[in-house]
Amino acid sequence: MKKIPLILLMLGCTTLVACSGEKINGHNEKSAYRSVKMIKNRLHEEMRVEYEMSFWMIRDAKKDDAEFLAAVDGKKAEEIIAMGKEIYQQRKNEGFAEYQQYKTWEEMMAKYDRDRIKQGKVKSDVKPSIDDPKTGNRDIVYKL
Repeated sequence: MKKIPLILLMLGCTTLVACSGEKINGHNEKSAYRSVKMIKNRLHEEMRVEYEMSFWMIRDAKKDDAEFLAAVDGKKAEEIIAMGKEIYQQRKNEGFAEYQQYKTWEEMMAKYDRDRIKQGKVKSDVKPSIDDPKTGNRDIVYKL
């Protein structure tokens, strides 16, 4: 008898975990942005920038909130990236100035990847001194 509630609880948790995660929840903007962030954090490092850029390209292309949410609702990361590539190609063919400097989608993504890496680097490669009170070890060791 005591096992039935436990089994039901585990089944309920499993169902909740299985329902969330892989697809964008486009019921409203807040849930869409939250699910995009969760999906991005679960992706491989190589796909994160491409996914994020594709999502914001779709957002930029679809100004109307309802149209945007309908476009991304229920989409997986691969589908969002494919939509981003389509928008890139359309805009490049239309003469969109920012995209004319890139020959291909991959070249543009490589540039954004390099920019992200540069953003994450520390301004200097010098390691902080342990004795420096601003950056070093602040523990006090007493000799007894």
